[in-house]
Amino acid sequence: MTAATANQVTELFALAFHDDPTWSWAFPDRERRLEQHRVWWGLHVRSALRHGWVWMTEDGGAASLWIPPGEPELSAKEEARVVPLLRELLGPHSKDVLTLLDRFESNHPSGEPHYYLSLLGTHPDHRGRGKGIGLLAANLARIDELGLPAYLESSNRGNDHRYEQLGFVQVGEFAAPGGEPTIACMWRDPAGDPEET
Repeated sequence: MTAATANQVTELFALAFHDDPTWSWAFPDRERRLEQHRVWWGLHVRSALRHGWVWMTEDGGAASLWIPPGEPELSAKEEARVVPLLRELLGPHSKDVLTLLDRFESNHPSGEPHYYLSLLGTHPDHRGRGKGIGLLAANLARIDELGLPAYLESSNRGNDHRYEQLGFVQVGEFAAPGGEPTIACMWRDPAGDPEET
């Protein structure tokens, strides 16, 4: 993936998560949110490129970012930037967002190797056409070929049923500081797994 494509994916995620319940809570200033999201998601996209599991549809309508089994979501260099970056972007609210990030981490399954869907987004101009879920289904077909499970967090609970249609099952739940919004932890065993037949 080229730097230009990585920038396009970052912009897609910034737009896709602009009104997401969890990530609009994390970045509450609507006037500054788009630019903050560009910085925040850009960090994740650049870090994930080394894994070769960042995908975008040909028309730029949807993108996904996966972390392969056993790999960290952020490189050590980018992980070191998280606290100062959030403090710069969010001021005092960064403390609550860091608590939320700790909850993402502590609820993440640590036993069985799996692919982790860190981000899945649809460009607002392409919503309602099944592009995001279509990209996810294609990604899952690749992961099924490898015989591995997949894990994601649903930051918009309105999408839970879409993930369930592709075989994900809710295995946990946690909330942002203050009790809302909530995030679902969802797991999917590989299709054709011997235990399922």
